[in-house]
Amino acid sequence: MYLTIIDVKPQDNYFLLLTFENGEIRQFDMKPYLDCGIFKELRDLRLFRTVKKSFDSIEWDNDADFDPEILYQKSLKIES
Repeated sequence: MYLTIIDVKPQDNYFLLLTFENGEIRQFDMKPYLDCGIFKELRDLRLFRTVKKSFDSIEWDNDADFDPEILYQKSLKIES
């Protein structure tokens, strides 16, 4: 079972601030993915900032998207 993303905010230096349905806020570093396939286009910060919630995950205006399980597993919890 995976957690649905309920909010996403682009941050500086290609980080994403993700809020999951369990209330956790986590930070995901996109930099390791910016040399792969369609994600290369996200080096353009204007495009990177188009990220939005889509169904249970996120997507960008270039139709790139991410599996919510990977986003959860590879992100770091932000302590409040």
